[in-house]
Amino acid sequence: MSETPDQRNEAANPQWGGRFAAGPSVVMQEINASIGFDRKLWRQDIRGSLAHAAMLAKVGVIGPQDEQTIRAGLAAIGHEIETGRFPFDAALEDIHMNIEVRLTDRIGEAGRRLHTGRSRNDQVATDFRLWVRDAIDGLTAQIADVMRALADRAGTYAADPMPGFTHLQTAQPVTFGHHLLAYVEMLDRDRGRLADCRRRLNQCPLGSAALAGTSFPIDRAMTAKALGFDRPTANSLDAVSDRDFALEFLGAAAISAMHLSRFAEEIVIWLSAPWRFIRLSDAFTTGSSIMPQKRNPDAAELVRAKTGRVTGALVALLTVMKGLPLAYAKDMQEDKEPVFDAAEAWALSLAAIAGMVRDMTPDTARMREFAGSGFATATDLADWLVRVLELPFRDAHHVTGRLVAMAEAKGVDLAGLPLAEMQAEEKRITAEVFTVLTVEASVASRTSLGGTAPANVAREAARWREALA
Repeated sequence: MSETPDQRNEAANPQWGGRFAAGPSVVMQEINASIGFDRKLWRQDIRGSLAHAAMLAKVGVIGPQDEQTIRAGLAAIGHEIETGRFPFDAALEDIHMNIEVRLTDRIGEAGRRLHTGRSRNDQVATDFRLWVRDAIDGLTAQIADVMRALADRAGTYAADPMPGFTHLQTAQPVTFGHHLLAYVEMLDRDRGRLADCRRRLNQCPLGSAALAGTSFPIDRAMTAKALGFDRPTANSLDAVSDRDFALEFLGAAAISAMHLSRFAEEIVIWLSAPWRFIRLSDAFTTGSSIMPQKRNPDAAELVRAKTGRVTGALVALLTVMKGLPLAYAKDMQEDKEPVFDAAEAWALSLAAIAGMVRDMTPDTARMREFAGSGFATATDLADWLVRVLELPFRDAHHVTGRLVAMAEAKGVDLAGLPLAEMQAEEKRITAEVFTVLTVEASVASRTSLGGTAPANVAREAARWREALA
């Protein structure tokens, strides 16, 4: 028995065989296919299909036996994919059609009923939201792990001085613990951005169909609840064409990657020979093929470099979306690769930073030595002049500046200036001034909220450890 034209068309185009008589060119097939990357959505696609099938059965669009058959078939397909036995086919374009065609092959007519009341447009929008939501949950946990690592080390080194910098020039002494806690604050804001993104994305597009909704009596609230969404999306046009959730995710990723890059840069500086503030073990460094003495901070450098990939992903998707009218356009197929790539780079960077924080050994004696260099206690001298001699701060600033110039000319630090020479600049200065010119006195005096005083740092580190426990 010969094939009918409809059967021949369907064989050429499983998705739209009734309209097209011939198959796509090789080039068209290659540019159109997304299965090479969107197979990552298979878990979310099966979850969405299970929820959709259960809803169709509840409202009577399909029978209970069909729903049971679909459920069993999707479970089998999930096992095939998980065990590497699923026959992915680029000719079927994407993960959605690959699973649907495989389901029909396995269970027959019931598989062909599954797509009732939905389109690939709302299907992919739902799958992608589920994937981003899952990624947010995993990355939020990773960020918390880095915060724990930093807070633990901050508590250990709450009283150990190091130089604080502005313009990468010695400014005032701080403690190493205080420096580490600054990154805990940054990462906490990163967590907050992810939480905001998750809250806004948590609406379910399923049931919006291609762009206009559907005439079938579906229950969108049921599928939304089954998939853990707060509610269904309110506008079918927006639902299928919105990628704000992906852009917001990438925005949060780019800011967080920038924070990680800043810390990675500090590790590179601290590990370099002129500084030698920390040591990293073989676990997070590499050697040189020609220079046997080298210990290179490659993990930190790669974290720094991956920021470009994450930022690039945000720019790429913004560029894809900027000129698209409502509703769906095939351009949106380019949304997933940058998100997948950025999430992977971000997750790897977080793991590397957590590992390096736990691995590094600070040289507290060397940091203490540097903390007193560059006239780092000059502000403490000016503050003493204001507090004890009641000089206006601007006058104290000028006196201190002249004393710094004098010490620099003599090749000593401020504590090395004789009292008589200080009194030549300001006759009321007494020997008491020397009590504020040590690094330890400097950091201990910074007791204001958020300051670097060791008691403050110890208290903040403990608070964070408790909050993150």
